[in-house]
Order: sequence, then structure tokens, then C-alpha cells
Amino acid sequence: MSAQDPQQPERVERFKQEISDMGLRDPATSRDRTLLRLGATGLILGPAIAIAGYFMSHATIKPLEQGDATIVSLIGLTLTVAAGALFVRYSMAMFLRFWLARLSFEQQAQTDRVVAALGGTVDAVGSPIPAHAETP
Repeated sequence: MSAQDPQQPERVERFKQEISDMGLRDPATSRDRTLLRLGATGLILGPAIAIAGYFMSHATIKPLEQGDATIVSLIGLTLTVAAGALFVRYSMAMFLRFWLARLSFEQQAQTDRVVAALGGTVDAVGSPIPAHAETP
């Protein structure tokens, strides 16, 4: 689609209306963004806790304190793995949601081009009208 297409703003508005009619929630204001940020924060804090536990275990010769430090390191590694899963899940969800919306929009534009090429027309809201359709 060219940048000079006069129907593009109308098509974008129609697409936004169709999305709002579907009742989809806005990901920018939902818990998805919060969980994505929580995952990113955990990816920073988890390794820091694991490294702190490593240094704690080497700072003492007492076996009980070394065991506690090992547990702290394992907690840091567990936090890192869980945060990584959260981050990947919600970042992929955001990307795929955008990709699906773009794919839907592009397919609608391609359908409009095919109908126009076959001799059909497009009505006021952008829906294709086949060339053989009867007009009242």
C-alpha cells in the first residue's frame, strides 16, 4: 500500500473500531506489562543474589554458614529461571499480539486490492462489493 493512499486513515480507524468491537483488553494497561517488568527485574536481581551467596559461602569456613550461603545461591538461580520464563512469555505475547494485528490489517488490505483488481468496488466502510452484485 502506498503512503499516498487516501483510504489509509479510514482503514486504520475502521481497524481500530473492529478491534474495540472484539473487546480485547489493552496490553499497555494490564497486568501483562507489570509481569514483564517483574521478569526483567528478576533477571537482574536473581544473578546478583546468586553471586552474593557464592561470596558468602567463601567468606567463612563454618559448614553451617556455607550451607546457608549455598541455599541463598540456589534461591537466586531459581529466581533467575522463573524471571526469565516470565520475561520470555510476556515479551513474546506482546510481540505476537502486535504481529497478529498487523497480519490481520495487511490481509484486509490485500483482500481489498484483489477485489479491486477483479473489477469489484469497495463500499463506504471499506467492505468489498463484488462486480456482479446487484445495486438497489
